[in-house]
Amino acid sequence: MRPLVPLALSLLLAACGDGEPLSPPDARLPDGGRFRGQVVDGLLQGEGRIDYPNGSWYAGNFLSGQWHGQGEWHGSNGEVYRGMFQQGLFHGLGTLKTPGSSYTGGFKLGRRDGEGTLKENGLLYRGQFKDDQYNGAGHLELADGSQYQGLFARGKPNGEGIRSDASGNQFSGRFVNGQLEGSGTFNSAEGDQYIGAFRDNRLEGRGRYESVDGDVWIGQFKDGTLNGKGELIASDGSHYKGNFRDWRFSGNGRLQLADGSLYIGGFDNDTYHGRGRLNLPDGSSQSGDWINGLRVRDEKGRLLPDPLELALLNQGPLLEQALARIPASTAQIELYSLTLAGDGKQSVFLREADYVSAMLKSRFGATGQISLVNHRDHLDDRPMATRESLARAVRTLAERTGPEDLVFIYLTTHGSHEHELVLDQPRLQLADLPADALASTLAPLKDRDKIIVISACYSGGYIDSLKDDKTLIMTASRADRVSFGCSEEADFTYFGDALFAQALNQTDDLQQAFDQASASVAEREAVEGFEASEPQIWAPKDVVAHWQRLRQQQARKALESKTANETGHAKNASNH
Repeated sequence: MRPLVPLALSLLLAACGDGEPLSPPDARLPDGGRFRGQVVDGLLQGEGRIDYPNGSWYAGNFLSGQWHGQGEWHGSNGEVYRGMFQQGLFHGLGTLKTPGSSYTGGFKLGRRDGEGTLKENGLLYRGQFKDDQYNGAGHLELADGSQYQGLFARGKPNGEGIRSDASGNQFSGRFVNGQLEGSGTFNSAEGDQYIGAFRDNRLEGRGRYESVDGDVWIGQFKDGTLNGKGELIASDGSHYKGNFRDWRFSGNGRLQLADGSLYIGGFDNDTYHGRGRLNLPDGSSQSGDWINGLRVRDEKGRLLPDPLELALLNQGPLLEQALARIPASTAQIELYSLTLAGDGKQSVFLREADYVSAMLKSRFGATGQISLVNHRDHLDDRPMATRESLARAVRTLAERTGPEDLVFIYLTTHGSHEHELVLDQPRLQLADLPADALASTLAPLKDRDKIIVISACYSGGYIDSLKDDKTLIMTASRADRVSFGCSEEADFTYFGDALFAQALNQTDDLQQAFDQASASVAEREAVEGFEASEPQIWAPKDVVAHWQRLRQQQARKALESKTANETGHAKNASNH
C-alpha cells in the first residue's frame, strides 16, 4: 500500500476539474454552501470558493463576505459567468453564457450595461446596453437576415438608424419604438427609391418615389401607395398630373404623352374614363365621354360606333388578304413562316413576333409569311391570333407548300401550368390554346418538316403532344418551370432575345444556336436570382438535315448571283 500514499494525498489537495475540491471546507454557510478560503472576523475574504448543494459554485475574490472582484460563477442551470463582481453581482467587464445565449461586455449590478455583444437564438447584437436592454448606438442582426444599425432605447430602435430586410430592401430615417416615422428613405433591392414621409414603417404623407426604370411619382402617399394629388414623370417621356388611387390615374388629370398628344379629363385605372378632351399630334382633337379608354359619345353627347365592333367586322377580310399573299411552292426548297403573338395586353409579344418574322425573311429567306397578332392597338389592321385564324393559316400553309419545303412556326405569349397558351385580346373573351388542341390544329402539316419554337412559361409541356420525326421543337422552359422577360416595356422575352436577337444572328446551326441561347438564359437568370427555366429541345436528325439543305441551297444561289453580277460588270467594262 505504501506506493499509493503520495497519489492519494494529491487527490485530497487538488480540485477534480470543475468539481468540488475533496479537501474539507473551511466554513459551512447557512444556505448549505461549503466555503474553502480565508475567513476573517467571521467574513469570507480574499481568494476562495463556494460550492452549493444544487451543484452551482463560485470561485474568485471575496470582500466582507460577498463576491467581489475577479471571479467565476457556474449555475446549476448551465449558466456560466466569468468576469468582475461587486457586492455579489455581475459588475464590470465579463462574459455570461447560458443555454442558447452568450454575452460579452459590461455589467452593472447584475444587468447588462455599457458596451457589449449578445448572441441569442440566431440573433446578434453589438452595441450599448442599459438595464439589460439595447440602449444607445448598436447593430442588430436577426435570424431571418434582417438588420438594424442605429440608435436604440428601451430595447427597440429609437432614433436615427438604417434597417434592411433579408431581400435587401433598406429603410433609413428616424425610428420610434421600432417603426420608421417622419422623414425617411426607402431603397428597394431592385433599385427603386422613395424619399419622403413615413408612418408605422409605411409610405405615408408627401414623398417622391423613383423606380429603377426611371419613372418618378411625386405626391401624397397613404398606406404605402400613391393616393390623392400627385404627378408621374415617366421614363418614356409621358407626364401626368392629377389624382391617383393605388398608384393609378383615377379622377381628374392631365396626361401629356411622348408622341405629343394631350388628354385632359377623367381617368380610371390608368385609362381615359369620363368627360375629357384628347388633342392629337396632327392638330385634331376628340372631345366627349370616355369609357375604359374608348370615346363612346362626342362633345354633343351623340353615341359613337364602337371601334371594337368596327374592327371585328374587318377581321375576316384582313385574314383573307394575309392568306392570299402566301405564294405557292416552287421546285426549290422554300421556307414558310407563321408567327403568333398571343397576349394582347403586353406589347413584348407583338415586338418579338414581328422581329422574328422580319429576321426569318431577311436572314433565312422566308418567302411565304403569316403573322397573327393580338394587341390592343392593332385590332383594326392586323389579323387576330385566335384558334380559328391559326387553323386557317395552317391549312393555307399545307395547301401552298410542298414536301420539299420547311415551315417555321413561332409562338410567343403567356403559358399556364396546365399547358395552355394564352390568346387574349382586350375587351374580348378568347379561348386559350391547350397542347392537345395545338397538335390537332397543326395536323394538316403532318407531312411537312417543321421547326416550332414556343416562348412561354411551362412550354416544355407542349413537346410530348407535338413531337414526331418531322417536327423540331424548341421551348423557353421545361414543363414545370416559368420563363422570364414578359413585360410591357421589353422588346424580347429572355429566350426570344437569346435565340433570335443573339444566337441565330451568329450561327445558322439550330442545335448550336439552341445551346448558346440556353447558356445565355441560364446565366441571366442566375445573375437576377431566378429559378432556372431550363429551355428544352426535340431535334430529329432529318429535320436538321433539311434545314442544312435549305441553307446550302441559299448559299449556292447567293454565290451564283454574285458571280453573275461580277460577270455582268466585267462585260460592261469591256464594252467601254
